Formats: sequence, C-alpha cells, structure tokens
Amino acid sequence: MRKRIFLAVIALALACAAAIVPVAYAADSSLASASATKADIGTDAVTVSTDSDNLAAVIDGCAFAVGDFERASKGSNRDIADDYHGYSYYVGNKASTLMYLVTDNNVLVYIDSEAAKEAGFDVSLSDDLASLQQYLVALDTAAGKGNALIPESATWCFTTAKENVIDGVSYEFLQEIDGSLYNCIIGTDGADVTDSAHAHHVQPLFACFASLIPSAEAVIVGEPTWTEKLGSFMAALDWSPLLVTLKTTFTAIIIIFILGLAAAYFCLHRTPKFRNLFDTIFTIPMVLPPTVCGFLLLLALGSNTPVGKWFIDIGFPLIFSWPATVIAAVIVAFPLMYRGALGAFDNLDPNMLDAARTLGWSESRIFFQIMLPLSWSSIAASTVLAFARALGEFGATLFLAGNYLGITRTIPIAIYFEWMNGNTDIAIFWTIILVIFSFIVIMFINLWSQHTTRYRKGAVEE
Repeated sequence: MRKRIFLAVIALALACAAAIVPVAYAADSSLASASATKADIGTDAVTVSTDSDNLAAVIDGCAFAVGDFERASKGSNRDIADDYHGYSYYVGNKASTLMYLVTDNNVLVYIDSEAAKEAGFDVSLSDDLASLQQYLVALDTAAGKGNALIPESATWCFTTAKENVIDGVSYEFLQEIDGSLYNCIIGTDGADVTDSAHAHHVQPLFACFASLIPSAEAVIVGEPTWTEKLGSFMAALDWSPLLVTLKTTFTAIIIIFILGLAAAYFCLHRTPKFRNLFDTIFTIPMVLPPTVCGFLLLLALGSNTPVGKWFIDIGFPLIFSWPATVIAAVIVAFPLMYRGALGAFDNLDPNMLDAARTLGWSESRIFFQIMLPLSWSSIAASTVLAFARALGEFGATLFLAGNYLGITRTIPIAIYFEWMNGNTDIAIFWTIILVIFSFIVIMFINLWSQHTTRYRKGAVEE
C-alpha cells in the first residue's frame, strides 16, 4: 500500500514538473507558454533578408526557417456578414502556416502542425520554440517601420489549435466568415474586449503572417550597397505626386497672379468703406485654418449644391478631381498675392499717376508701364510667397480633392499618408524634394527681382 502511495506521489510530481517547463508544448492540448520575454530573446544569430517583397530569416544550424513574412498593423472591429466576430484581421483565401496575434499582454503564435513537420520543426523541442521566438522578434523588428512592436513584457504562447482561450479572451485563427478567412480576438462572452470597460480588456496591436519552411528553401538577400538601394528606391517610387504638384502649383500661380493683381487694382479705386469690406473678403482665407477653407469649399461646391450639380450635369465634376486641387491652392494662396500687390500699389506716388493722366495716358497704359514696373519687387515677393503656399497646401486640398493617386495626391498629401503607412523613407524623400524645389524657385525669383531693380535704378540714373 505504501509503495503504491509513493509511486502515485512520484507520478504527480513528474506531471507538475512537466507542466511548468518554460517552453513546454503539447501538440494535442494545443496551448503552452514561454517564460522568456522579448528582452530575454537574442536575435544576433538571426540573418534577415533585406528583400521587402519576400521577408525571410534563417539561423545557422537550424533545420527550419521563416519566410513570406507579412505584417498587418491594423485590423477591424466592425461586423462581418452582419455578425460581430471580434477584432479581426483579414487573412484572405489562403491560410498561412505560421501566424501570431499581438496584444498589449500576449503574443499567441499559431503553428500548422503539418507544415511544421515538413519544415523540420519539432513542436516538442524547447530549442526549436526558442529559435522560433528569435525568428519572430527579428522579423517583427525588421518589418515594424516605426509602428508598434512586440511588447517587452508580453507573455508568449504557442498553439496548433485554431481556437484558444487566455484569461477570458478567445484568440481564433483561420475563421471562415463569408467565404474568407480571418483571425479574431473576442471575449468568451462574445463581447468586444477592446472596450476598456470589459472585464478582460486587451488592446490588439497587430498581426503577422508567415510560412515555416526548411532552411534550404529560404531565400536570403544580402545587404545591398547604397547605390543599389538608391537605384531600387528610385525604380520603385511612384512619381505621380511630383507631377500632380507641379501641374497644380503652376496652374494655380498663374490664376493667383492675375486675380491678385486684379483684386488689388479693384480695391485701390474704391471708397474706404467698400475697400474695407472687399479687403476683408479677399483676406479672410489667410487667417482661416486650411481645413476650414476646405470644408467651406466642400459645402459650396459639393455634389448636392446647385453649383456642384451644374458642373456634374455638364460632365465636369469638381469634387475629388484635379481641378479641385487647383481651386484649393488658389483660395488659400490668393490673399498673399493680393495683400502684397495692394501694398505695393498704395506706396506709389499718386501725383506721378495723375501726371500721366494729364498727358493723356490710358489707365491700362499707366498700369502696365508705370504701376507694374515700379511695384515689381513687391509683386515678385508676393508671387513667391503665394507659390510657396500653393506648393505646400494640404488641408483644403485633402478636404476638397481627396487622396487619389495620380489625380489629386500632391506631395504634401503623399508625405502624410506615406508616413501614416509606415513608409518613412518615402516621406523623407518627398520632404527633401519639396525643400529643394522651394529653395530653387525662391532663389530664382529673388535674383530676378534684384536684376529688375538694378535695371530700373540704372534707367533712372541715365
């Protein structure tokens, strides 16, 4: 009897010891945790491919590798097929053999058991699980691009089951919904666990998809030279924002130049009462936030307004089209041209203009041969400011024209959305281009203005 009790105690002790091994994995029970946190996981032995189209990684001496690594930075918390399935990440129609969901507390890794066998990955070996952690941390760091990474203190769990429950939260992989596959995070009660009021609240951060493959099949692209990087970057870059920006800005500045001079000349000959009224109307876009200007333009020119409907009827819709980018740039940059031209005209000697009239000069001749040449320095400076303002217009353009690649996406809009999508290198490139282009244009106009000023002074001295 004592012998049987002793054997039972030994068996119970062994069972408890097996349950607390840090990287224990049970293929049929499907869920096990690792005690190592991200800070404990070294990635020095991992070689990561630099090919962004096929992100892969290998470890020397490891039988398996990880390839086809992709990252979904955002999911959706909306209903799918009229039912709530939790916070979901779209997988598509083809299932990945290695996936993991990351929240603020957990990293749950799903491993396809058949693919693991083919890749030489043994789910019962703690060394293989440790290597897999190294792979995932290294690849996550490489693909992060400034987005959230795996939390340092997150608990790692490994599973071969498609449905797993951790602390009242169900992590579900490859759920077929309305003909497509999704990975979902939902409460065991069917509620939204992203709601801070939920008893088991978690914050989903991102999801990743990859393939377990034999090391021999991994394609690792070495680090290219800076010239190769530059060449591939330029070849892959979409240049349409530059073309849209140049076309929009040069078209807008021509309109702004004409309207600014006309408005300044118009106000110059008005009585003080009416001049103050029109001056306020012409200047107000300069003090309003660009988003407010864009919103007011949308209200005035939208598809449901009489003006918008008329343009649609004649086959020339304004909203979310290239002309809308020109309209937005003209509205926000016009006050700079108008104010500069009006100030220049106000500084002219009225006696000189009256003398020209007594000699029989027409108003148009006075404008083009006296007023415009004498005011050119100020007008040129105003043109430069208006050009720079139109070049950098963002808020009103986004409201009125939207973000359509090749049609309304200007460089400022491209910078914002590329940065939001994690493409920081592209955002930096467009920023540099915008700074260089603005510098060249302003320098050219300033040199031209100085030349005309010297020419005018020389003519006066003669």
